[in-house]
Amino acid sequence: MSILIKPIITEKATNDSELFNRYAFVVDKKANKIEIKKAVETAYGVSISSVKTLNYPVQKNTKFTKKGLVTGTKGGYKKAIIQLAEGESIDFYNNL
Repeated sequence: MSILIKPIITEKATNDSELFNRYAFVVDKKANKIEIKKAVETAYGVSISSVKTLNYPVQKNTKFTKKGLVTGTKGGYKKAIIQLAEGESIDFYNNL
């Protein structure tokens, strides 16, 4: 079981990484902050100063279409925001 699922590469996350040295990851829902910290340190070889986590719930939506009532769901996930120590950085694009 992998704790880190994928990095979040959006406009906001990229801006945070450039200005504040913060990186965002989608992580396993059952992982705690200590496990997330160890996983990022071993995967990228950096030292971490803080970890913040956010749980996003499952979202359900309903649309009225010509075919009638259509319902859908968007799965929930857990997001971790990693604050790296001063002078550290992660390069996501070097393996492309």
